[in-house]
Amino acid sequence: MDNQDILQRIQALVDEEHQLREPAASGPASGSGGNGSDEDEDARGERRARLRQVEESLDQCWDLLRQRRAKAKAGENPNEADARPVNEVEGYVQ
Repeated sequence: MDNQDILQRIQALVDEEHQLREPAASGPASGSGGNGSDEDEDARGERRARLRQVEESLDQCWDLLRQRRAKAKAGENPNEADARPVNEVEGYVQ
């Protein structure tokens, strides 16, 4: 996977993230009295879970891209960079 592939993956994940956030931003649109059905709650839970996965994947992709760029800048082979585990990437202090 080269930098262009990673950037394309990032763009696809950003597009999916926007789609997942869109229904949440619009709120309940059915006019069913505010509670919604169990199925609606299940769908919201699934959307939140997928959104979390997308966010974690984005963090991994950005980390990998930064690693590759740093290796290239240091004169090393960027293909030696590996995606780090989610728990490591998510634990970074910003």
